[in-house]
Amino acid sequence: MSTPLKETVGRYGIWSVGLRSEDPDRRGELAEAAAELEELGYGALWLGGNSSAAHAAPLIEATSKLTVGTSIQSIWQHEPDAAATAFADLESAHPGRFLLGLGVSHAKRVEQYARPYSALVEHLDGLDAAGVPADRRLLAALGPKSLRLARDRAAGSIPYLVTPEHTAHAREILGEAPLLAPELGVVPETDPARARALAREFLEIYLPLPNYTNNFLRHGFTEDDLVDGGSDRLVDALFAWGDDAAIRTKVDAFFEAGADHVALQVLTGEPRDALPRKAWRDLASVLA
Repeated sequence: MSTPLKETVGRYGIWSVGLRSEDPDRRGELAEAAAELEELGYGALWLGGNSSAAHAAPLIEATSKLTVGTSIQSIWQHEPDAAATAFADLESAHPGRFLLGLGVSHAKRVEQYARPYSALVEHLDGLDAAGVPADRRLLAALGPKSLRLARDRAAGSIPYLVTPEHTAHAREILGEAPLLAPELGVVPETDPARARALAREFLEIYLPLPNYTNNFLRHGFTEDDLVDGGSDRLVDALFAWGDDAAIRTKVDAFFEAGADHVALQVLTGEPRDALPRKAWRDLASVLA
């Protein structure tokens, strides 16, 4: 009998763009980082950007039990048949270690973007036909329709850039069984001005994207919260920052709201593709 997904991924994971690097010269560095993250007790790694099974494979090979998921694989850039073949190959080599996280990306980033919900349904139909089991795929669902789709056609949801309030709303729609694994940005900085500046620097690329801003507006924020890099209220809702106790309290708020697992993205002000390994170690101590 296979281990339930919620047990497989554990409570905490690391979300990282840097871990999906395509630079062959970094392969050893990535493998070493993945092995250390497993040793530190993280249950899953979530690969940022438009990631795929090919990005996950080296990290799975470098570890013994870590789950690695895409967060997300764009439905516009990966055909279902090709995604299914890559899934099957990795599943054959390392059973149960890979999760296919899917999303529709954003109109400003995809030339052929049109009718995203319908396109996602069609993509899932294609994955069904090609043999990718629903219990091994997750959707980056934000709105109610997508969350219902994650409930009915996938193993759950991996929402990005959300609040505990959104997590409670998502749990209500998903019900008890599906996995709910939100991403949470963590800024290990105690100075409020510095912490919020780092968060706003990160948030800058997301505020022009309606998929996110519409979700903020659905959950009680106003247009005023979206200007000038985001209000303090928005920043404080979306990110964990402060001392160890404050960060732990924020992470716990997602579990209290109904999350099964939290994918932690550590923001230190380094380039997005950096591997903040000391910060990952420190965070593991906070969560222990």
